[in-house]
Amino acid sequence: MLICVAAAVPAYLIGRAVPAVGGPIIGMLFGIILSVAWKRPASMAAGIAFTSKNVLQYSIVLLGFGMNLFAVLETGGRTLFLMAFTFSAAFLSAWVLGKALKAPRNANILIGVGTAICGGSAIMAVAPVIGADDEEIASSISTIFLFNIIAAFLFPPIGHLLGMSDDQFGLWAGTAINDTSSVVAAGYAFSDAAGGLAVIVKLTRTLMIVPVTLALAISEARRSLHARHKTAGAGENPASGKSHFAKAFPWFVAGFAATSVIVTFVPLPGLAAPALASIGKFAIIAAMAAIGLNTNIPKLLKNGLRPVLLGFCVWMVLSACSLAMQLL
Repeated sequence: MLICVAAAVPAYLIGRAVPAVGGPIIGMLFGIILSVAWKRPASMAAGIAFTSKNVLQYSIVLLGFGMNLFAVLETGGRTLFLMAFTFSAAFLSAWVLGKALKAPRNANILIGVGTAICGGSAIMAVAPVIGADDEEIASSISTIFLFNIIAAFLFPPIGHLLGMSDDQFGLWAGTAINDTSSVVAAGYAFSDAAGGLAVIVKLTRTLMIVPVTLALAISEARRSLHARHKTAGAGENPASGKSHFAKAFPWFVAGFAATSVIVTFVPLPGLAAPALASIGKFAIIAAMAAIGLNTNIPKLLKNGLRPVLLGFCVWMVLSACSLAMQLL
């Protein structure tokens, strides 16, 4: 765990200096470099695994302290139709194109939720629920990151070229760019007003982590129970699947919702809420470093260009649908 934290410190500092890239991506990159350059002792595997799974889930809970529901719901109420439209387009295109490209099921889900909701945070919230391994997480995060960077540079000049207003561009950036750091970079590059609106829209999208993850947990529990019933003839008791939902239920997402409610309705002392949210962001970087340490580079490369192509197509659908809604 200390190795992961040590890698997270410079990643956090670099991420603050280069917000368009962000600390989590740099942390994962440091972890991957360490995994290639250093043959770590087997005794470190348990601590790295704990950081990549458990610490990751705790960090999601702490991120809730950065969500003020009043600001989010006020903007969300005005943009509900737009978000419903773009969400539907992103998830439907991920499902159809994933099948057409024969992308692995977990990669399909991770790239779909990462593009539709909020990039790395959504991927890391959903990954434990669907049982994604570290290579699948790393591949999906890398794919989403690539298009975040492209969007941060391309969106502002496109917005000016199309003569978009501050509100139009803020809504477009907030719904079509995945990671918060890239939303901030693109939004404020266009104008301060557009940047402020884009961030609030992005935070509203982040709340969709809760229902989407719960829905996937229910789906995974049903699939597992169905599999248990099919193997019951081989001596397995199908009744043992009754408690599977309790095991599969993403309690950390419930914690995220609870901390969002607390910070909205309970007066916390001083800078407590921002400090807790910052700890959560740092913990995510440490978890990403752990995921990088556990990444199998040959296996990652073996996946080829299909996840990248899938991510590109879904992102293009999302961006085009959001832009069309703004212009029409």
